[in-house]
Amino acid sequence: MSSASAHGSHGAHAARTAHAAAHTPGLRHVLIHLLTPLLMCVGMGLAYLGAFATPSPHEMPVAVVGSGAAPQALAHSLEEKADGALEVRTVTGRDEAVRQLRSQDVFGAYVPGDRGRTAELLVATAGSDTTATAVEKVFSRVAVAQGTPLKVTDVVPASKDDPTGQGIFFLLVALSIGSYASVAVLGGAGAVLPMRLRALLAAGTSLVVSLIGVAFAGPVFHLVDHGLAGLWGLAWTYSAGILFVGVGLHTFLKRWTTLGVMVLFVMLNFTSSGGVFRPELQNGFFAGLHDFWNGAGFVEGTRSLVYFGSEGLGGHVTTLVLWLVAGAVVVGVAWAVEAARARRASGSAEVGRGGGDMEEEMEEAVGV
Repeated sequence: MSSASAHGSHGAHAARTAHAAAHTPGLRHVLIHLLTPLLMCVGMGLAYLGAFATPSPHEMPVAVVGSGAAPQALAHSLEEKADGALEVRTVTGRDEAVRQLRSQDVFGAYVPGDRGRTAELLVATAGSDTTATAVEKVFSRVAVAQGTPLKVTDVVPASKDDPTGQGIFFLLVALSIGSYASVAVLGGAGAVLPMRLRALLAAGTSLVVSLIGVAFAGPVFHLVDHGLAGLWGLAWTYSAGILFVGVGLHTFLKRWTTLGVMVLFVMLNFTSSGGVFRPELQNGFFAGLHDFWNGAGFVEGTRSLVYFGSEGLGGHVTTLVLWLVAGAVVVGVAWAVEAARARRASGSAEVGRGGGDMEEEMEEAVGV
């Protein structure tokens, strides 16, 4: 091989090496950013399938209506055969059963048939259509065993424009997406703004999101026909809690903020809200989250306000307010941390870092 050919081959090899080296940082950058959607995929699969794949009753409170030995024997037999799936009590009369359904102390009440009378099952589908269906399956078998027809009476039906009652859950989804996606924008485009201004923008954004939610619930889709002012209060408190928590966390998580808020307000939130399955049909983990997670506070608070005469509303409002307070605390801590960082860093270095962070965070916002 001539020296010229060898020199040319060496030059071509060097060019390929230089070309590959030039692309290495870009490839590494892309692969790092691909971690976020891949982790979202894993998290969503674990959360949704873990929460919704195999719904079954556990300690679901139901009632048998009547006094005397026969109703008590039926209740005892049902609870024993259910093996932990049902918590069966007796109530003395139909009126008391209706009262307990309306206060959501029970989710079904069975009035046994006798002397040729049809048995009756009382349910409240506004509380949860899937729970009412599960209860109906249980007592349909009881009626068949007793040789009597079964009449199902819905004592608290959902709105005629939301017959399954799940419109409230999809309203929760809309409010959540508007809120946590705004966190990505405030964290990216708003990274150069002082925390006090970002907090004000978060408050204003939550107001807009809540008004959009009220429009959907009322005049647009007629999910509810009363209580819109109270619904707006629940929606604003819910949205503001998400935005404040997210804006505060951004100071610490940076480009991982999108993943963080999705874990908190999608993966754990939607699955424990009770909008698809109430906790009585879920496993212990998601059933436990239902007691204090903010999505459950909104869904159950809205049901209480619209359908159940505000029964238990105070507890659900307290849940939402505590999340809002937690968000305010996170913002306060982030504010203090950013102020300390600013004192330690020069202005020019701070601006340079802000620009780089903003680019990465806007990429995450696009992912949302």
